[in-house]
Amino acid sequence: MPEAEIIAVGSELLTSEKTDTNSLALTAELNGLGIEVVRKTIVGDDRERLAATLRDAVARCAIVVVTGGLGPTEDDVTRDAAATALGRTLIFSEEVCEAIRVRFRSFGRKMTEINKRQAYLIEGAEVLANPRGTAPGQWVDIGSALVALLPGPPRELVPMFREDCVPRLRAKFPARAIRTRLLRATGIGEGDLDATISPVYTRYRNPVTTILASSGDIQIHLRAHADTDAEADALLDEVAGQIIPLLGGKLYSRNGDSLEVIIGHALRGRRQTLSVAESCTGGLLGGRITGVPGSSDYFRGGFLTYADETKTELLGVSADLIVDRTAVSEEVARAMADGAKRRARTDYALSVTGYAGPDGGTKENPVGTVFVGLATPFETAVRRLRMPGDRDRIRNFAVQNALNLLRLALGL
Repeated sequence: MPEAEIIAVGSELLTSEKTDTNSLALTAELNGLGIEVVRKTIVGDDRERLAATLRDAVARCAIVVVTGGLGPTEDDVTRDAAATALGRTLIFSEEVCEAIRVRFRSFGRKMTEINKRQAYLIEGAEVLANPRGTAPGQWVDIGSALVALLPGPPRELVPMFREDCVPRLRAKFPARAIRTRLLRATGIGEGDLDATISPVYTRYRNPVTTILASSGDIQIHLRAHADTDAEADALLDEVAGQIIPLLGGKLYSRNGDSLEVIIGHALRGRRQTLSVAESCTGGLLGGRITGVPGSSDYFRGGFLTYADETKTELLGVSADLIVDRTAVSEEVARAMADGAKRRARTDYALSVTGYAGPDGGTKENPVGTVFVGLATPFETAVRRLRMPGDRDRIRNFAVQNALNLLRLALGL
């Protein structure tokens, strides 16, 4: 299987304000051809660094795609750096220059002298026409590797890759299939999950298994390569079929759907409704639920009761109960869930109250303590959680645990 490397060029991509999204689009396109992307690099607008990066890339991979740096200004260094890296000269193309002039005339403008820089081609390169911009792409076959220089704007890059690069790659490499599967689990630590399933996945080089954890949600990515989709799917079935029984009730999704999607499907199918009452999570729980299209079919609303008074006014939680047991307690979480279920007239209601920090907490219930309540058609249950981490981590873990409590109550 051919391997590819993507190099994104631009000093702005090395700041906190700009994100490289081109590599994501290119990865999807390359994977669709059965080509594995094994490395992505971001390089600033520096000729020497880019030339060194590109020189190393063509020594490693059969396919190198460079994005950005093809504009007309002095900081657009991709053409010069690529020519240096490949040991080739830059040759001015009057034909390309005329195409740029025509492009400018179509805007009712005159091409400036500086735009002639975009008409320089690497010796032996094929021109990739750019009807959506002024910077043409370039395709260079050096024998041991294929190098594509593509413009940075996504509206120019993606069509150029699909229209010009994909046919060339298909002609060069036989079609292969890359298929993926995403399993998701919760209620188990990443280390415990890995200890449980590693005896299975470590026996296989294909599929490749990757485990990612975030705020109580663990994703198991399986990636298979084969000649056909059916063969790749069979490999995924083989490994997933062994992993799934080992995780039991901790596994909640076999197709990558999130907890809120799984829960939403169940509530809609059963014609049941849900409401929430939030204190320390301040709307994060309701946000997760309403992030699912069509959630209005089953979600009736939420109560943001951050202050003690609003717990009493909106949910009917006894003020004496709050004084006696504090707002962060099993009793108040129970009363919040019951109040939300009653006031919103829903089948289920979730409540969250806790100390997310960095201040607050008591000796009995320090920062990181969260109570999650769940009112069902039959009973109201409360779970006490103790979670380490900063404020954001605690709040997100609390939401994940609340959704998981509902999932288990629904028997999913």
